[in-house]
Amino acid sequence: MTVQTFVPGQAEIRMTETARKQARREIERAGAAGIRLNLDESGCSGFMYVLDFVDAANAGDQRFDVDGIALYVPEKWLGVLNGLEIDYVTEGVNSLFKFRNPNATGECGCGESFTVDQMDEV
Repeated sequence: MTVQTFVPGQAEIRMTETARKQARREIERAGAAGIRLNLDESGCSGFMYVLDFVDAANAGDQRFDVDGIALYVPEKWLGVLNGLEIDYVTEGVNSLFKFRNPNATGECGCGESFTVDQMDEV
């Protein structure tokens, strides 16, 4: 078993070049200032990623600057999302943002939701 210490304010969230390009297109199309990455407590496995295009941070959001893209994340989810990589991929005829979360310990069969074993920050 490995132990990883989470230090608030030192979370890391990355986006691939493909994800950054698509995010910029969608932010511009929506006329937004950035993206809020949130978690919804639902789905087969417990949590689903939710991306919203927003004009400003909410109270309790931490702002990440990802190569000029404003990415807002609620502080309560930073421990669960620390180390996350966001990609934009094409699977068959669908293109979508894909999340690679090193903290996820399982996913549902459809890949839409995930679970984590330790939920200290939630």
